[in-house]
Amino acid sequence: MAETPSVPTFDHAMYLINVVKFRCGQLYHLFDENEFMANLHDFYSEPKPNAATGLWYVHFLLILAFGKGFVKHKVQGNRPPGADYFVKALEMLPDVIVLHEAPIESTEVMCCIALYLQALDCRSSAHNYTYGLKSRMHRLTSLLQIGQAMRMAMAEGMHTQMPIEYLGENMVQRCRKIWWTVYILDREMTSLMGLPQTLNDDQINTLLPSFPGSPQRTAAIGMHIRLSRIIAEINGSVYAIDGRINRNFLVRTKSALANIASLADELRRAFPLQMDRDISGVSRISAYLHLLYHQCIVLATRPLLFCFLKIRFESPANCIEVLNTSRTVRNLIQMSMDSAQQIICILHSLQNEGLLETFLSFDLESIFVSTVVLLMGPAIDIRWTYPIWLEKAYAIFEEIIESGNLLAKFRRSELHLLDELLSCFPQEHPRCLSAPVSFPNNVLNSSSQVSLANSFPPSGQANSADAAAQTQLEHDILSDRGSGVGVPALDDQELGFTNRLTAEQIMAVADSIESIDTEWMSNAMIEHSIW
Repeated sequence: MAETPSVPTFDHAMYLINVVKFRCGQLYHLFDENEFMANLHDFYSEPKPNAATGLWYVHFLLILAFGKGFVKHKVQGNRPPGADYFVKALEMLPDVIVLHEAPIESTEVMCCIALYLQALDCRSSAHNYTYGLKSRMHRLTSLLQIGQAMRMAMAEGMHTQMPIEYLGENMVQRCRKIWWTVYILDREMTSLMGLPQTLNDDQINTLLPSFPGSPQRTAAIGMHIRLSRIIAEINGSVYAIDGRINRNFLVRTKSALANIASLADELRRAFPLQMDRDISGVSRISAYLHLLYHQCIVLATRPLLFCFLKIRFESPANCIEVLNTSRTVRNLIQMSMDSAQQIICILHSLQNEGLLETFLSFDLESIFVSTVVLLMGPAIDIRWTYPIWLEKAYAIFEEIIESGNLLAKFRRSELHLLDELLSCFPQEHPRCLSAPVSFPNNVLNSSSQVSLANSFPPSGQANSADAAAQTQLEHDILSDRGSGVGVPALDDQELGFTNRLTAEQIMAVADSIESIDTEWMSNAMIEHSIW
């Protein structure tokens, strides 16, 4: 059994608790403040606080583990900050029978355990920390914890409209906060594992929690829930059960993009990214929701990159010719590229504000997803080369690594390996696309009223002026690959998010997906054995 770590002083404990509230309290409910703080004061009121054996003390150790993870940027060997508190909390965790005697706090405790384990990436067998958790550290641990929390919450009826007249306002509001935290974690962790969802949304009829004096928090939870549902939908429809790509995934992509588009304008209006630093800083909660939104776009469109990367492997000379066959497909890939760049923009702004999340996996997942896309782009076609954005991406990785995140170091090494593998492609310049596909300075800007479905001329139908412009564009690409095609240098104006996808623009791309595109993509997958 691990030794009980020293308990911090009351002032230090308050500091760590407040850090936890700031870092993840707006996204997840990990403890009830009134009850938790009352127990905290009782604990420190003793002349010499002793290690209790009750559930609250386990809960307290878990919160301290989070606090240490957020504020301590040095690791001891392979032990992440707060590991001592976390290991001790697991050792002292009561058995299931005892947990069911206090289901409300037990569910909060299991959410804490699942979220901490997710921060250590225990869902990945390729990277395993060896700091004393032994057999508990396997890829399903965090998912099993949140699954147990889900069952316990449902057993208490938290997914239903619990009667306020019998339970009281405070209890019902607490249960609503717990339920939606469990729900979001379950949706996101299950999707990360590539597993099917186990709970149908039709079985849930509880309301969102209310926060007196802060209606924005309720709105944030509602948006978080909707984005989590879209992620689950994408993983369950665009991708097949066995982890491969569905043959008719373009049809599912169209549906997913329509759902994403339904949130675009509301997200921008309710959670604006205040990028004018002379007025205000970046909102962490707004940034998180926008990051999740762009991850949805990348997840929905990324299969196309994998398909064409496979084609590039097999038929390097024919890849661009195949790509030019469907302007709809080009639009979708460019949308993926654009969202990857927007993710880096948001993270770069958070980095400037000192708000990068270096312990939990939120920002690490975002930067990893976007960097993979930007590395794949130029391997398919040189027009999708964005070295400035990659430079910014690796700078963000460096900061997360320097903050003591061991997993970020491993993820960066994976990206370097991917970059090396993709660099093995022949270096000759492939044919460029038949028409400009630069979203930031062309069709996807705030003043554009042109439907994306009509923004590209069919292959082989460009007039002489277009051909001359294309020749000049190809010359510009070859002479200066440093800034990317149609993408300005990464300056303060670009970080102001002047080029964001509106609902109308996303729907234009989605509506351009016709049955002929699906059939064409299906045939290409069969021809190149993409399954």
